[in-house]
Amino acid sequence: MRLLLATDAWYPQVNGVVRTLARMRDELTATGFTVEVVAPDGFRSIPCPTYPEIRLALAPGRAIAARIAAFAPDAIHIATEGPIGQATRRICRKRGLAFTTSFHTRFPEYVEARFGLPARLGYSVLRRFHNAASAVMVATPSLRRELEARGFRNVVAWSRGVDTTLFRPQRGALDGMERPVFAYVGRVAVEKNIAAFLDLDLPGTKVVIGDGPQRAALARRYPDTRFLGTLQGEALAASFADADVFVFPSRTDTFGLVLLEALACGVPVAAYPVTGPIDVVNNPDIAVLDDDLGRAALAARHLSRDACRSFAMNHSWSHTARQFAANLAPLRAVATSQANSGPA
Repeated sequence: MRLLLATDAWYPQVNGVVRTLARMRDELTATGFTVEVVAPDGFRSIPCPTYPEIRLALAPGRAIAARIAAFAPDAIHIATEGPIGQATRRICRKRGLAFTTSFHTRFPEYVEARFGLPARLGYSVLRRFHNAASAVMVATPSLRRELEARGFRNVVAWSRGVDTTLFRPQRGALDGMERPVFAYVGRVAVEKNIAAFLDLDLPGTKVVIGDGPQRAALARRYPDTRFLGTLQGEALAASFADADVFVFPSRTDTFGLVLLEALACGVPVAAYPVTGPIDVVNNPDIAVLDDDLGRAALAARHLSRDACRSFAMNHSWSHTARQFAANLAPLRAVATSQANSGPA
């Protein structure tokens, strides 16, 4: 099968969406797919306001149409709702081509946190975008229920996996830090609610691994926290694995790939009981979910690292890729008259 993957999130961005999509490309290619990625690196682009590391493609429609014609895909998947996703959607609607989408990010909540625009308005825009798709892929059952309650249609499951070869138990990377070490790994931005972690009265050392628009401000506000910046590959895995507890303060993530990465390293999780954690780590042997995040972090210290690793070993990327492939729609499953009806 020839798959065209349209995404505004791609390298050199470092986040869970990019890691997931790249892994899907690799897994599908290994099973015989030919995957063409349409991403910002192929276009003139500008930095996204408040997120300069994210590039927004400028007027990509004509070039995307040419690439679709040249590649002749059997299926099209639109992973994001940015300029590339919007342009690809318009082309598919105009030509009567079926496509699938995936819901990765709670942009309505992020926009509300930054600019005060009510989240319900953002969801009305996203609902219109996704409801034209043959299937909307989501990572967790609770997110599926939430989106369906908001009027999203054709919502289907597409879970996540973890590289248990890279993310594995090991010690030593954080030697010299006072124990226990409580770590956060991910983008350093307001929607991640990191201050809720850094405000906790915990023994030992707090560590933040990652970068983003809030890093400088948080580093000034919390001088006792160790900010290690962006780490990748073995350096990331080694630092991840040497933590005693992984603290996940986000209340807005749709999955939280880092949850599985922490468990693969043998690191127990402390989180709020919200979408993402309640779907991924709702198991008292590997995580403590509590509205009191400090209480959760202290309790998680006593969980079995072996149990965490064992849990993660059952979440393979190959299963995730098979699930993704089963959700794809044949390119011409939508009649032109149907595609041209209703709002574009």
